[in-house]
Amino acid sequence: MKTKKQATIGHALIPIFVLVSSLFVGIVYLGTDAHIPILIAIIVAAAVGIWGLGYTWGEIEKGAIETIQMSMQAILILMVIGTVVGSWILSGTVPAMIYYGLQILSPGIFLVATAIICAIVSLATGSSWTTAGTVGIALMGVGQGLGMPAAIVAGAVVSGAYFGDKISPLSDTTNLAPAMAGSTLFEHIKYMFWTTIPSFTIALILYGIIGARYAGSQLDTTNINVILDGIAANFYISPILLLPPVIVIALVVMKVPALPGLMAGTVVGGLFAAVFQGSGLGTIINTAHYGFEIDSGVAMVDELLNRGGLDGMMWTVSLILLAMTFGGIMERTGMLQAIAAGILKLANNTGSLVTATILTSIAINILAADQYLAIVIPGRMYKDAYDEMGLEPRLLSRTLEDGGTLTSSLIPWNTCGAYMQSVLLVSPLAYAPYAFLNLINPIVAIIYGFTGFSIKKQEPKAE
Repeated sequence: MKTKKQATIGHALIPIFVLVSSLFVGIVYLGTDAHIPILIAIIVAAAVGIWGLGYTWGEIEKGAIETIQMSMQAILILMVIGTVVGSWILSGTVPAMIYYGLQILSPGIFLVATAIICAIVSLATGSSWTTAGTVGIALMGVGQGLGMPAAIVAGAVVSGAYFGDKISPLSDTTNLAPAMAGSTLFEHIKYMFWTTIPSFTIALILYGIIGARYAGSQLDTTNINVILDGIAANFYISPILLLPPVIVIALVVMKVPALPGLMAGTVVGGLFAAVFQGSGLGTIINTAHYGFEIDSGVAMVDELLNRGGLDGMMWTVSLILLAMTFGGIMERTGMLQAIAAGILKLANNTGSLVTATILTSIAINILAADQYLAIVIPGRMYKDAYDEMGLEPRLLSRTLEDGGTLTSSLIPWNTCGAYMQSVLLVSPLAYAPYAFLNLINPIVAIIYGFTGFSIKKQEPKAE
């Protein structure tokens, strides 16, 4: 039997370097998705494990599969969420949330309203990208009409968009983080309120202060009215359509598990689609499977609403599977532990551990240019350290989002930052100083880590 070597940081840096360079070349220069660059890094990590450290392919494959198994609940939830999104758009629920959210605009509170509207839309859709690429574009036009600097408006759009992306149960990262940490979806969401709500409140105050100087400006709502008219022309809109999310929230309060709770949301959405929008059974089933499609004649409305469905989640699911495979190989061969050991020498209390987790997530967002890897890799690196300190898994899952999800849009070459720049036409380096939620939230998380605020130790496990 071949003798195994102990992995060193030198071994670990080989696949990390390949991952970073292949993602950079693929995304920045070739315009590809992250999937194949990650697959290249998987091959290199396996090669280092086999020929450099003495592991067999069977051992490496087993490590990858065991790590993938940890994400299976999140993957199943994501698949169900695809059906929820499709049925809620078809029912008019998501259009109603957007319709009412867009009507709270006024010049004096424009920046505050922009952040709130984007938060509402991203909560409804679970997607910061969709929010920024639709409502965000319209709000950028309104801000331009008010004479506001584009960087400030873009910062408010990004803050609001990532508020929902971070805590919406429909968001892929909101499902991935607890899967990595061993927490549950709704416990994770409730725990994130402790850092997210204060951070968002501070952000709104800052937007209010900045926006007050534009209070006398004339509001040009042309783009907003285009969206409102497009929605009203294609859907029956009523406050009763907001009931499906209320039902799901009620199920959460009643401690119904995530999968059956979200399935109930799909069923209710389908019933509302039939009753209020006149949809037939075949349309409801096809929308749950393939997503919602409409040709409204209004490009922004189509871009905002043409999404969802079981199939619509497969891109994300495949990316998660690849990221988990890479993390599993790195963990099984001891390469992740080699990196973590060097960092954990400096993390001897809760505050320093939370800080290390956030800084690692930010580093991976910078080096690997992908927010999924910024959640997966630190989640696998630090899970044991949190357990050894007696810290709850939900603290790790919250910290992964505080550091990984929120900072991804501030880095120009990260997939998230590049996307935001492409739709808002403002460089992340320009709007980053005004993306207050994304800047404040990691700092709040670190402060909590050192003060112990909202942090509880795990209950002792029974023998």
